[in-house]
Amino acid sequence: MEFFQEYEPDIEKPIVIAAMQDMGNVGSIVVNFINDSLHTKKFRTAKSQFPTYVIDNGGYIDVPTESWEYKFTDGLIIFGGGTGQPQNNQELNSLCQDVIDISKKYSAKFIYTLGGFHTNRSLNQNPKTFVTATSKEITKQMQDLGIETTPHKSIITGFNGLILGFAKQNEIHGIGMYGELNEPKIPQYRAAISIIKTLEKLTYRKLGNTTSLELMAQEFEKSF
Repeated sequence: MEFFQEYEPDIEKPIVIAAMQDMGNVGSIVVNFINDSLHTKKFRTAKSQFPTYVIDNGGYIDVPTESWEYKFTDGLIIFGGGTGQPQNNQELNSLCQDVIDISKKYSAKFIYTLGGFHTNRSLNQNPKTFVTATSKEITKQMQDLGIETTPHKSIITGFNGLILGFAKQNEIHGIGMYGELNEPKIPQYRAAISIIKTLEKLTYRKLGNTTSLELMAQEFEKSF
C-alpha cells in the first residue's frame, strides 16, 4: 500500500468517518453521499500496489488502479468509499493503521465506520441500524439514546470491522454502524439512509438531503 499526501488540511480534533465497499455497497454509498453533499476536499490518497482483479474488455484486459481517498470538511475527515477493498491482510492492516495514524495526527477522538447487516427479517422498506462500540460504556450511552446494538455475537470481517479493533488498540473511541439488508449482492440504499439518519443523531450535524438515495432505492425495488 502506498500513501500520497496531496494537501495539508487545516483541521483539528475532527470526527473520522471511515468505510469501504462491502455487502450491499452500504459503506461506499454512505461515504460517497457525504462527500458529495458536504463538498469535501481530497487531501490524501491510499493506493494498492497489487490489483485484485483484471477487467476483460472483450478480447483484451486492463489492469485497474485501486485507490481510496481521504477528504475533509469542517470538523470531519471522510475516508474510503469507491469500489472494493484490499484482499490480503497485509494491505488491509496497512490501510487500517494509516487511518489510525491520520486520526492521531489531527487529534481525532472518535472514529465511525459503516456497513451492512445481513438479516432474514422482512424489512418492509424500513431497515434498522445496529451499532457496536469499542467499549461497554459507549454501548450503554447508545442504548440510553434508544439506538439498538447488534443483537448477537458475530465476527465482523474486512475494513468496516477491523478498523474498530485498530481504534480500540490505539485508545480511540469508535462505533460501527450496520444497516439491515436482505440482498447483499445489490446496492442497499435504504440501509444507507438508515445509517445516515443514525449518524446525524450521534454527531449532531446534518449530512444532507437523502431524497436522491430514496429515489435510487425505489428504482432498484422496481427492478428486483
